[in-house]
Amino acid sequence: MSQTRKKTSSEGETKPQTSTVNKFLRGSNAESRKEDNDLKTSDSQPSDWIQKTATSETAKPLSSEMEWRSSMEKNEHFLQKLGKKAVNKCLDLNNCGLTTADMKEMGEAFEMIPELEELNLSWNSKVGGNLPLILQKFQKGSKIQMIELVDCSLTSEDGTFLGQLLPMLQSLEVLDLSINRDIVGSLNSIAQGLKSTSNLKVLKLHSCGLSQKSVKILDAAFRYLGELRKLDLSCNKDLGGGFEDSPAQLVMLKHLQVLDLHQCSLTADDVMSLTQVIPLLSNLQELDLSANKKMGSSSENLLSRLRFLPALKSLVINNCALESETFTALAEASVHLSALEVFNLSWNKCVGGNLKLLLETLKLSMSLQVLRLSSCSLVTEDVALLASVIQTGHLAKLQKLDLSYNDSICDAGWTMFCQNVRFLKELIELDISLRPSNFRDCGQWFRHLLYAVTKLPQITEIGMKRWILPASQEEELECFDQDKKRSIHFDHGGFQ
Repeated sequence: MSQTRKKTSSEGETKPQTSTVNKFLRGSNAESRKEDNDLKTSDSQPSDWIQKTATSETAKPLSSEMEWRSSMEKNEHFLQKLGKKAVNKCLDLNNCGLTTADMKEMGEAFEMIPELEELNLSWNSKVGGNLPLILQKFQKGSKIQMIELVDCSLTSEDGTFLGQLLPMLQSLEVLDLSINRDIVGSLNSIAQGLKSTSNLKVLKLHSCGLSQKSVKILDAAFRYLGELRKLDLSCNKDLGGGFEDSPAQLVMLKHLQVLDLHQCSLTADDVMSLTQVIPLLSNLQELDLSANKKMGSSSENLLSRLRFLPALKSLVINNCALESETFTALAEASVHLSALEVFNLSWNKCVGGNLKLLLETLKLSMSLQVLRLSSCSLVTEDVALLASVIQTGHLAKLQKLDLSYNDSICDAGWTMFCQNVRFLKELIELDISLRPSNFRDCGQWFRHLLYAVTKLPQITEIGMKRWILPASQEEELECFDQDKKRSIHFDHGGFQ
C-alpha cells in the first residue's frame, strides 16, 4: 500500500445499525454481487469453514446449542459479506473508518477464517489501543503472512502486545508499522519478537519516531532476519547518529534487496559506518539515501564503493548537498552500475556544469528508465551534452525525464534538446517546468517540441509550468490538439 494515501477516519464511537465494516464489505456493485454468488457456489463456502472450525480442537464450546447456532449464523453472515476477500485469504480494510465496535466483530470473524494470510487495517485510527482485541485470535500455527498497520495510532501497549505475538506468527513475511510514532516506546518488545520471525521478508518502520537508540535495538534483531528483502527506516529524523557505532548485524542481511534511509538526518559518522556495510550487501537492488544533507561532504568513500553493487537498479540520492568531490566519486562508480533503471540526482547543485562526468554512464546505461535532474543548476552545455547522447541512440529505454527547475538554460539549449528528444521512443513523461518564481516566454524551440511529440508514441505528459505561449504558438498547440489521435497533457503556464 502506498504510504501517501490520505488518511480518513471516523471519530464517532457509536456504532450505527449496520456497522462500517459491514457497509464496506457488503459489495453493492455488480462485481461484488457476482463475487457473492461465486462464493455461494464454490467448493470453499463460509459454511464449510464454520463446520470445520466447529469440530476443530481450537473451537470453543458454547454453553448451549442455541448460543452455538446464533454464533454460527452471525459469523456466517459476516463471512458472506467478506465475499472474494475471504476466499482469497485476504482481508483488506484499509482507510474505511473502522469504529471501536467494529473491532470486536472482526476479532470474532478471525476465529472463523483460520486460513487468513493477509490483513490490512491501515489508516484506521481506532485500531490504536484495540490491537490486542483484534489480533487475540491469532495463535501459534497461524498462517498469516502479511500484516499492514500503517497510521493506525498504535500505542506503546499495542507494540508490546505485538512483540509478544510475533513468535507465534511463524509464516509472517511482511510487517508494516509505518507512521505509528508511539510504538518506539515498546521497540524492545517488538525487536525481541522479530528475533523469532525468521521468514520475514519485508519490515517497514517509516516515520515511527525512531531514535539513535532504536538503531542499536533493531540491529540486535537483524542477525535473525536472514531472509529479509526490504528494510524501510525512512523519515525518522531523530535516527541520525544511530549508525555511528558500526551496525555490525546489518551486514547479516545477505538477501536484502531494498534499503530505504531517506530523510534520516544521517551524520558524517553514520555515513562512515554505512560505508563498511552497504557495499557488502551484494544483492541490493534499490538504495534511497535522499534528503540527508550532511552526506554532501562525507559520502565520497561510500559513493565510490557503490561499484560493488552490480545488481543495483535504483539509486535515489536527491537533495543530499553533494559537493564536486562526492559527485565525481559517484560518477566514476555509476559506470559500473549496468543494471541501473532509476537514477535520481535532483536538487544537487554541483551537477550543473558537470554533467559531462556522467557521459560514459549515460552512454552505457542500456536499462535506464528514469532520469531525474530537477533543480541541478544545469547550464546550456549540459543540455547540449544530453541532446548529443540521445541523438547517438543512447538512453533508448528512457521513460521519464525530469529537467525541471533549471532556469539557466538558454533558448538555444532547449532548441538542441527538443530537436533530439524525438529519438526517445519509449518516453512517457517529460518535465521542463520553470521555478515557481520564474515565468518565461517559449522560444522557437516549442515548434521542435511539438514535432518531436508526433514521433513519440508513448508520451502522455509534458510538464511546462510557467512557460508562457505567445499567440502564434497558442494557435499551433490548438491545431495540434485538434489533429492528435491520442491524449497528451501539456501542463504549461498559460497563453499571452
